[in-house]
Amino acid sequence: MRIALLAPLPPEQNGIADYAGHLRQALQALDVEVLTPLQGVGNDPRQARQRVLDTDWQGIDLVHAELGGGRLAEFRALQTLRQRWPGLPLTATVHDPERLVWRLESLPWPLSLANRLPAPATQVATVLADPLCLRQERQLARGMTRLVTLTRTGSQSLRQRMGLHEQQMVVIPHGNLDIAPVPLPPLQPLRLLYFGFIYRGKGIEDLLDALAGLFVSQPALRQSVRLTLAGGSEPEMAFAGAGSYLDQLRLRIRQLGLSDLIDWQLDLPAEHIASVIQAHHVMVLPYRESSKLRLLGQLRGTSGALSWAVACGRGVITSDARSFAEEVSHGNGALYAQGNVAALGQALAHLCSQPHQAQDWAGHAAQLGRHRVWPHTAERFREMFQHACQAR
Repeated sequence: MRIALLAPLPPEQNGIADYAGHLRQALQALDVEVLTPLQGVGNDPRQARQRVLDTDWQGIDLVHAELGGGRLAEFRALQTLRQRWPGLPLTATVHDPERLVWRLESLPWPLSLANRLPAPATQVATVLADPLCLRQERQLARGMTRLVTLTRTGSQSLRQRMGLHEQQMVVIPHGNLDIAPVPLPPLQPLRLLYFGFIYRGKGIEDLLDALAGLFVSQPALRQSVRLTLAGGSEPEMAFAGAGSYLDQLRLRIRQLGLSDLIDWQLDLPAEHIASVIQAHHVMVLPYRESSKLRLLGQLRGTSGALSWAVACGRGVITSDARSFAEEVSHGNGALYAQGNVAALGQALAHLCSQPHQAQDWAGHAAQLGRHRVWPHTAERFREMFQHACQAR
């Protein structure tokens, strides 16, 4: 089989690029030839469209795209492909259901005049233009041969919002690396880990506040709990117009009196990620859903960090944002209401009082991870590609 993969790829620094890189490698190991015609285009929708028009699509059995992360290049490429080559099977993994891309390439006139005005004029214009964006998303989605989501929750929300047929939908959980198991470290001190890109909107402040509240209510725990903040600092987001987010986090940590209990592991090399995760007992993901996106729909994606926890055999305490409830329904963690600092504090306190819970979570996570290794995931994709070619 010969397919074209439309996706960001390493060394781009984002979760979808990592996902696409692993998928490509796993498919190639199954003797699937994978071409990457958009490589080098970046997230430029106009260049992506031109690259599609300049590419010879003869001999390509199927085109698969990775959609999400605010990117428009792959969406524009799929639109062009469906218009110019209507018989070509098209599939895509939708990382941010219940929508495909959530925003237009550019605002139509006269809403485009808002770009010259101060905030929140642009945000208001975006909301007003959303029916046009939704129409474009639905048109493309209904013309796709298959759409893949990482969870059943995401599949249901995408199908309903886009008005799709059940036979178009496929659920393939996030693949993960086959990582050798490592026993949990000694339960004293209890080592908590936030892992992922460190920027606004991830709820890290909630985690810090919950930890500080825990130590106020139970001062003795200061000697038995540590937190590591690890992952990519992503400078273009961590140092946005509101100032350095990392500096703001460090200031908050000092104000809460947590400086001696927080470790940092910024911009981890890929080869060190597993060892850092396995040096901890539990990953904590305090995500909050974006209030801006909530005006446009419900974000029902999952998380690459959660996939890493599963791969490394570690449990998670996570908010109920996105599709996280489904992802921790396998006995591999605990859930709390997003934004509820008190509830997060209670989850942490419960773990501290019963630290052996971390061992139970780790066992279930490791079992789940064995089912989701990339070779198995790639086999499911190859089977889906074959069915898509037959359907088309």
